[in-house]
Amino acid sequence: MKQILLIAAGEWRYWLRSRLALGSAFIFLLLFFVTSVLSSWHIEAQSHSREHHQSEAEDTFLAQPDRHPHRMVHYGHYLFRTAAPLASFDPGLDMVTGQSIFLEGHRQNTVMFAESAASADFGGLSWLSPALIYQLFAPLIIILLAYGSIAREREAAVLAPLMALGVSGHQLIAGKALALLSFILLMLVPLLISSSLALNRGESLNALLLLAGFYFIYLSLWLALSLLASTVFKKRASVLLTLFGLWFGLNLVLPSLAVNAIGSESTAAGKIESDLIMMADLRKLGNGHNASDPAFTKLKADLLAEHGVDNIEELPVNFRGIVAMYSEKKLTKVLNDYANKRMMAELQQEQALVRFGWLSPALAIAAASRAIAGTDLIHYHLFQTQAEAVRFNFVQGLNRAHAEALSYQADINRNKDEDSWKKARVDASNWQVLDEYEFQTAALSERYSNAAQAMRMLLAWLILAIAILFWRGGSIKP
Repeated sequence: MKQILLIAAGEWRYWLRSRLALGSAFIFLLLFFVTSVLSSWHIEAQSHSREHHQSEAEDTFLAQPDRHPHRMVHYGHYLFRTAAPLASFDPGLDMVTGQSIFLEGHRQNTVMFAESAASADFGGLSWLSPALIYQLFAPLIIILLAYGSIAREREAAVLAPLMALGVSGHQLIAGKALALLSFILLMLVPLLISSSLALNRGESLNALLLLAGFYFIYLSLWLALSLLASTVFKKRASVLLTLFGLWFGLNLVLPSLAVNAIGSESTAAGKIESDLIMMADLRKLGNGHNASDPAFTKLKADLLAEHGVDNIEELPVNFRGIVAMYSEKKLTKVLNDYANKRMMAELQQEQALVRFGWLSPALAIAAASRAIAGTDLIHYHLFQTQAEAVRFNFVQGLNRAHAEALSYQADINRNKDEDSWKKARVDASNWQVLDEYEFQTAALSERYSNAAQAMRMLLAWLILAIAILFWRGGSIKP
């Protein structure tokens, strides 16, 4: 063990003497600091903006005067998604997906207003985030420090004397690896410091530690690959060229090829095609605006029998409002069925992309990071699902007011004259149907479950690299 510690200490002395570690750390910290400040500022500004717009939308809806309740169904309401606590570290899909949705009766609108303005604000840095600094640039720092670990000793003719003193190949690799592991731990300190801001936004400490753990595994993999290349090739130039080519292929080329492959194999129907099919199914449900539609004949008969009356005018409730409630319930079920199919198709594409993590660890760490940060596709779907629940509840609340607060006679005569139109309005107190909403990320256990597959990929990569490195350690020669 003493020899391993001495080798590790010698490696640190070399780095400090050559200022390699200091220069590398400075470049890394500078990139991380710039992206962290820009990302945090942007997320914080957007969060405040969305909270303001959400409050404004609620106040505007509740401030509407007396109206016909179905007018309010179509007046609608906006819902805004606030950023996840860890979005400032890893924005994930939030940068390309919409963050607000317009809710109204009879339809599910798409999420809109993606943060396209970020590219104009940040220029060439718009695509960078603290997470990408760790995913793309941190491995380059590891390569820069580790590529000459063994090859340097061989070129300086120091390897033979070391082995003559009884230092085995395994001990040499262990000492170099220990020095690099200590450097990786230092590299993770900015991640923990930056992410700790999420604690003030409700994130748990365990989430931060889990995120740091994933990146520790990922960077340790590049440590093992770098040491392995340094044992295979005798010249440092060959090692560096090989590792840079490996980094370029695994982190840039393969992810792009994976995205193209998934896109070309996609068989999901387009929006126009899906909407046409869905509209055909919706027409089978009947027209909720027409209480005389044959689709509601049974509803009418059951309601008359339940209240023991002969015609809908004698009902204690407005039949048109009952039809609106019944129709919205049936319509929502069909809308949700199609929405679930679409989300399942998107999720299958996402999972197919993640499976390419067996070929590219960059895809695996990106998927794991998004899952823990709460900025992955599953959380985007979670917002859509929660928004639909809010939409259905407020629409049915208005339909209930239509049925209970407005008489059938006033309703059917509302277009006769101005006085009749005024009588067909209900009091604005009936607009108190909005659920209090604030988007929350899933529980950490669920996020961990979403990241489990990517974690297994990273561990498999690391175990394989360590196994090959251990095998090579027994055959190191001067």
